[in-house]
Amino acid sequence: MDQGLTHIDSNGNVTMVDVGAKADTLRRAVFRTVVRLNARTMALLSENALPKGDVLTTAKIAGIQGAKKTWELIPMCHPLLLSYLDVRFSVNRADNSITIEAEARTTAGTGVEMEALVAAQVAAMTIYDMCKAVQRDIEITECHLLHKSGGRSGTYEYKRSV
Repeated sequence: MDQGLTHIDSNGNVTMVDVGAKADTLRRAVFRTVVRLNARTMALLSENALPKGDVLTTAKIAGIQGAKKTWELIPMCHPLLLSYLDVRFSVNRADNSITIEAEARTTAGTGVEMEALVAAQVAAMTIYDMCKAVQRDIEITECHLLHKSGGRSGTYEYKRSV
Protein backbone atom coordinates (compact mmCIF):
# COMPACT_ATOMS: atom_id res chain seq x y z
CA MET A 1 0.00 0.00 0.00
CA ASP A 2 3.05 2.29 -0.18
CA GLN A 3 1.87 5.41 -2.02
CA GLY A 4 4.75 7.54 -0.81
CA LEU A 5 2.86 8.32 2.39
CA THR A 6 5.24 8.83 5.28
CA HIS A 7 2.89 7.88 8.12
CA ILE A 8 1.42 4.67 6.64
CA ASP A 9 3.21 1.31 6.95
CA SER A 10 3.29 -1.47 4.34
CA ASN A 11 0.03 -2.89 5.77
CA GLY A 12 -1.81 0.43 5.50
CA ASN A 13 -1.63 1.16 9.22
CA VAL A 14 -0.93 4.57 10.66
CA THR A 15 2.60 4.78 12.06
CA MET A 16 4.99 7.36 13.41
CA VAL A 17 7.97 8.06 11.14
CA ASP A 18 11.26 6.65 12.43
CA VAL A 19 13.63 9.63 12.64
CA GLY A 20 16.32 7.68 14.52
CA ALA A 21 18.73 7.61 11.58
CA LYS A 22 18.31 11.30 10.74
CA ALA A 23 21.14 13.62 11.72
CA ASP A 24 20.49 16.13 14.46
CA THR A 25 20.53 19.62 12.99
CA LEU A 26 19.56 23.04 14.30
CA ARG A 27 15.89 23.47 13.42
CA ARG A 28 13.87 26.69 13.59
CA ALA A 29 10.25 27.51 12.74
CA VAL A 30 8.15 30.67 13.05
CA PHE A 31 4.36 30.79 12.70
CA ARG A 32 2.20 33.91 12.56
CA THR A 33 -1.49 34.35 13.31
CA VAL A 34 -3.71 37.39 13.81
CA VAL A 35 -6.46 38.04 16.34
CA ARG A 36 -8.99 40.74 15.43
CA LEU A 37 -10.93 42.54 18.15
CA ASN A 38 -13.38 45.43 18.16
CA ALA A 39 -12.32 48.91 19.34
CA ARG A 40 -13.88 48.54 22.79
CA THR A 41 -12.14 45.23 23.51
CA MET A 42 -8.83 46.55 22.18
CA ALA A 43 -9.10 49.57 24.48
CA LEU A 44 -9.81 47.34 27.49
CA LEU A 45 -6.92 45.05 26.57
CA SER A 46 -4.55 48.01 26.14
CA GLU A 47 -5.60 49.40 29.54
CA ASN A 48 -5.26 45.94 31.15
CA ALA A 49 -8.89 46.31 32.21
CA LEU A 50 -10.41 43.03 31.02
CA PRO A 51 -12.16 40.89 33.67
CA LYS A 52 -9.67 37.99 33.46
CA GLY A 53 -6.54 40.15 33.84
CA ASP A 54 -3.34 40.55 31.84
CA VAL A 55 -4.24 39.02 28.49
CA LEU A 56 -0.92 39.09 26.65
CA THR A 57 1.20 37.78 29.51
CA THR A 58 -1.25 34.94 30.04
CA ALA A 59 -1.38 34.22 26.29
CA LYS A 60 2.43 34.12 26.09
CA ILE A 61 2.67 31.61 28.93
CA ALA A 62 -0.16 29.53 27.44
CA GLY A 63 1.55 29.46 24.03
CA ILE A 64 4.82 28.29 25.55
CA GLN A 65 3.05 25.62 27.59
CA GLY A 66 1.08 24.50 24.52
CA ALA A 67 4.23 24.08 22.44
CA LYS A 68 5.72 21.84 25.13
CA LYS A 69 2.67 19.57 24.86
CA THR A 70 2.51 19.35 21.07
CA TRP A 71 3.59 15.71 20.99
CA GLU A 72 0.73 14.88 23.39
CA LEU A 73 -1.87 16.64 21.21
CA ILE A 74 -0.84 15.72 17.65
CA PRO A 75 -0.66 11.93 17.30
CA MET A 76 2.29 11.63 14.89
CA CYS A 77 4.50 14.32 16.43
CA HIS A 78 7.69 13.29 18.15
CA PRO A 79 8.47 14.57 21.65
CA LEU A 80 11.14 17.24 21.22
CA LEU A 81 13.53 18.94 23.57
CA LEU A 82 12.90 22.58 22.74
CA SER A 83 16.01 24.72 23.06
CA TYR A 84 14.02 27.95 22.58
CA LEU A 85 10.40 28.97 22.39
CA ASP A 86 9.01 32.49 22.29
CA VAL A 87 5.63 34.04 21.64
CA ARG A 88 5.69 37.69 20.57
CA PHE A 89 2.82 40.13 20.11
CA SER A 90 2.42 43.19 17.95
CA VAL A 91 -0.63 45.22 18.96
CA ASN A 92 -2.07 47.43 16.25
CA ARG A 93 -4.68 49.77 17.70
CA ALA A 94 -5.36 51.31 14.28
CA ASP A 95 -7.00 48.12 13.02
CA ASN A 96 -7.68 46.48 16.41
CA SER A 97 -5.48 43.48 15.71
CA ILE A 98 -2.87 41.52 17.59
CA THR A 99 -0.30 39.74 15.46
CA ILE A 100 1.23 36.74 17.17
CA GLU A 101 4.56 35.26 16.14
CA ALA A 102 5.66 32.03 17.76
CA GLU A 103 9.22 30.82 17.26
CA ALA A 104 10.51 27.37 18.17
CA ARG A 105 14.05 25.98 17.98
CA THR A 106 15.64 22.63 18.65
CA THR A 107 18.58 20.51 17.64
CA ALA A 108 16.99 17.25 16.58
CA GLY A 109 16.29 14.84 13.76
CA THR A 110 12.85 16.31 13.09
CA GLY A 111 11.41 19.80 12.69
CA VAL A 112 9.63 22.16 15.07
CA GLU A 113 6.91 23.55 12.82
CA MET A 114 4.10 21.95 14.78
CA GLU A 115 5.43 23.31 18.08
CA ALA A 116 5.50 26.84 16.66
CA LEU A 117 2.01 26.39 15.18
CA VAL A 118 0.57 25.09 18.46
CA ALA A 119 2.20 27.97 20.37
CA ALA A 120 0.67 30.58 18.03
CA GLN A 121 -2.78 29.00 18.10
CA VAL A 122 -2.88 28.39 21.86
CA ALA A 123 -1.84 32.03 22.41
CA ALA A 124 -4.64 33.15 20.04
CA MET A 125 -7.19 30.92 21.78
CA THR A 126 -6.11 32.29 25.15
CA ILE A 127 -6.66 35.85 23.90
CA TYR A 128 -10.11 34.75 22.75
CA ASP A 129 -10.86 33.13 26.11
CA MET A 130 -9.77 36.17 28.08
CA CYS A 131 -11.73 38.62 25.89
CA LYS A 132 -14.93 36.64 25.23
CA ALA A 133 -16.70 38.10 28.26
CA VAL A 134 -16.84 41.46 26.45
CA GLN A 135 -16.83 40.34 22.78
CA ARG A 136 -18.05 37.16 21.10
CA ASP A 137 -17.20 37.90 17.46
CA ILE A 138 -13.41 37.81 17.87
CA GLU A 139 -11.64 36.52 14.77
CA ILE A 140 -8.52 34.34 14.65
CA THR A 141 -7.14 34.60 11.12
CA GLU A 142 -4.14 34.43 8.82
CA CYS A 143 -2.30 31.55 10.42
CA HIS A 144 0.72 30.49 8.38
CA LEU A 145 4.33 29.36 8.51
CA LEU A 146 6.70 32.32 8.10
CA HIS A 147 10.02 30.52 8.31
CA LYS A 148 11.42 27.02 8.56
CA SER A 149 15.07 26.05 8.52
CA GLY A 150 17.22 23.04 9.25
CA GLY A 151 16.95 19.50 8.06
CA ARG A 152 16.88 17.85 4.68
CA SER A 153 14.27 20.11 3.06
CA GLY A 154 16.29 23.29 3.67
CA THR A 155 15.00 26.76 4.32
CA TYR A 156 11.48 28.01 3.63
CA GLU A 157 10.47 31.67 3.75
CA TYR A 158 6.84 32.71 3.38
CA LYS A 159 6.08 34.78 0.31
CA ARG A 160 2.46 35.87 -0.04
CA SER A 161 1.12 34.73 -3.39
CA VAL A 162 -0.93 37.29 -5.27
